Amino acid sequence: MMTNPSTGNGSALEWFKSSYSTNDGPECVEVAFAPQSIHIRDSKRVQGPRLAFGARQWAAFVSYAADH
Repeated sequence: MMTNPSTGNGSALEWFKSSYSTNDGPECVEVAFAPQSIHIRDSKRVQGPRLAFGARQWAAFVSYAADH
């Protein structure tokens, strides 16, 4: 996992909000996909910290989250 990642090739990330997030709720998560990583940020703090995960780490997290 990395914090404040970039795509590594200078291109901008295209972020999308989680379908579980609402405009007025506290759960505001945005995700962006890059060739080698998946990026996560808080949509209320777009300039704040970001996390990046490799494909295997992301798949493990999604599987775990779906089970809980």
